[in-house]
Amino acid sequence: YISLRRKKQFAMLGPATNTQLEVGLNLKGVAATARLLELKQPAMCSMKLRLATAADVDEELVGWLRQAFDQAG
Repeated sequence: YISLRRKKQFAMLGPATNTQLEVGLNLKGVAATARLLELKQPAMCSMKLRLATAADVDEELVGWLRQAFDQAG
């Protein structure tokens, strides 16, 4: 696992399956979607999603990462 931190952790990257990467995000004020799943608390992150291909890294994901980064401090 790789922890992405600013003043505190805002995201985490790790293996989900043999072919997928899991991205955990600490996001406040964002509703869950079919792609972005809310995690039961307590947990290291509040939301998670899975990436299967490089095409899954899109503007929506970058926006969520930016929002999590900004909220972290």
